[in-house]
Amino acid sequence: MALDDIDVPVAYDAVETHDELIRWSRAYCARAVEQYEFAVDLEPVEWEVSTRAKRRAAAVKTPQFDDAAVGERLDWASHSPSGQTPPCTMSLSWRAFESFERSEWAATLRHELVHVEQFQAYGATDHGQAFKRRADAVDAPFRVRRFTDPKYVLTCTDCGDDVAYRYRECKLVRQPTAYRSSCCEATLSCIQPADET
Repeated sequence: MALDDIDVPVAYDAVETHDELIRWSRAYCARAVEQYEFAVDLEPVEWEVSTRAKRRAAAVKTPQFDDAAVGERLDWASHSPSGQTPPCTMSLSWRAFESFERSEWAATLRHELVHVEQFQAYGATDHGQAFKRRADAVDAPFRVRRFTDPKYVLTCTDCGDDVAYRYRECKLVRQPTAYRSSCCEATLSCIQPADET
């Protein structure tokens, strides 16, 4: 889909297909780049929709560069065959889109634009303090809300607070007492919600 296709998106509430979701999201991102003064070139950004994602509302998939670090400008001339910023992929979750209102989806896209901005400048992205400051500046959430319930909830056996969520079985789920909570340094217990048993 060419960038000139972005000026004719379907209305948010009328999005029914993956192509329409991409078109709407690209058009929103183009406006957000201007409005929030993102240092982002949308031309090399590729787009896809995931129907499998359960935990992440969206993600920016990037190539990895061993010597890249957020805060240290990367010389693309020495890291890319073309000398240009390589493409990254904005992967949108269809389930999240179905769960979010327009304003929450737009804020999620701004969160992802911070990742694109970091990648295009540094060749790397993370959720560090620089990300948090930039997300605050563009009115984006630091963490995007979960849109599906986790399969397992790990709690502190001392205070009862939820300390971790898992969507599939793993060592933490199988052996929760082998781990300690960060709140009370107590062992963990694992709860599987009733509708999952």
